This record gives sequence, C-alpha cells and structure tokens, in this order.
Amino acid sequence: MEKGFVFVDEILHGVRWDAKYATWDNFTGKPVDGYEVNRIVGTLALALALLEAQKQAEALGYGLLLLDGYRPKRAVDCFLHWSEQPEDNLTKERYYPNIERTEMFAKGYIASQSSHSRGSAIDLTLYHLDTGELVSMGGSFDFMDERSHHGAKGIASMEAQNRRLLRSIMENSGFEPYSFEWWHYVLRDEPYPNSYFDFPVL
Repeated sequence: MEKGFVFVDEILHGVRWDAKYATWDNFTGKPVDGYEVNRIVGTLALALALLEAQKQAEALGYGLLLLDGYRPKRAVDCFLHWSEQPEDNLTKERYYPNIERTEMFAKGYIASQSSHSRGSAIDLTLYHLDTGELVSMGGSFDFMDERSHHGAKGIASMEAQNRRLLRSIMENSGFEPYSFEWWHYVLRDEPYPNSYFDFPVL
C-alpha cells in the first residue's frame, strides 16, 4: 500500500463496511479493476476524520457504513470503458433508470478524475446502532438521478432530515459534501490534493 494510506477499519474499530466495487453489487454488475479485496482504504487523514465522525454518530445512536474510499485510477478507467459499451439493461433499472450510461460522466455522477483516487473521499451512510437497520435516505447508494442530490424533491421529510443529519456529522468532522450525491464526502484538507493514485486494494 502507498505510504500514508491505511485500511480504515484498522483505525475505526467496530465500523461496518461493504466495498461495493469489490463485489458484484454495483452499477457495472461485476467486481471492478483494482479492488482485489472487500475493504476500505484511505489516507490516514481521512481515517482520523472518520474517527471523529464515528464518535459524533455514536453519540446520537448511529453507526457508519462505509461503501467506498480510495479508488484506483484503473477503476475509473474501468467505469469509462463500461460506459462506452452497448446497454445490456442488467443494472440500469436499479442504478440509472432515467439517464443513459453514456451520460454518467457528463451529468456528474462519475468523474474522469475522481476525488476517490486522491484517497480522501468517502461514500457512506448511517445505520441504527440498536437494530443494525440502515437509516432511510430516500434513495440508495450510486442511484444516478436528481433524487440523490442534496435538497432533492420527492423524498419524505424524515429522509431529508436523515440526509441533513449525515451532512452535519460529516461537515463537523472536516468534510465537504458533493451536491449530486448525498453519500459522497471529501476531506476538506486533503493530504494529496493533486495526486491521483493507482495502487490496487489488496
């Protein structure tokens, strides 16, 4: 692993994670290049900021579920290649029912240079500590639609409130939100703001 990077679960004891791109459960429909194991990697700075977020969430009765952290450049290239392939409708209904796969980059749901590849971006949600149930956010991870935007219309007031809660926790822990994705946050003071890494998650 690159110097300055860690497995996040080694810093955040008890955190839950499911590295979606290491599994078949993602918008490409198969494991993505560069994700060799189902674990979340990030910079040490990211992990320490998430530790603060974990403490704030726990004080309110919630835990963090991490879905993606560091993303190798080769994974982004894999997304680009996938977006250029003919539509097979295997994942369209679940992840991008209202756009074409070729529009994902132009509409801002995938970046050709991803903040994840700098090691200080995180995709996450909340769950209830007492039951383990996920907190309802009015839409699922990687749902590429206006419904996923902060301030989206058409979601229940409680779901909007839950998004604001996650945003508050993350902003108070040193993160900036991304307007198109309620689950995506980037560390305000990144250690490698101009570096895009490509080492695999092993």
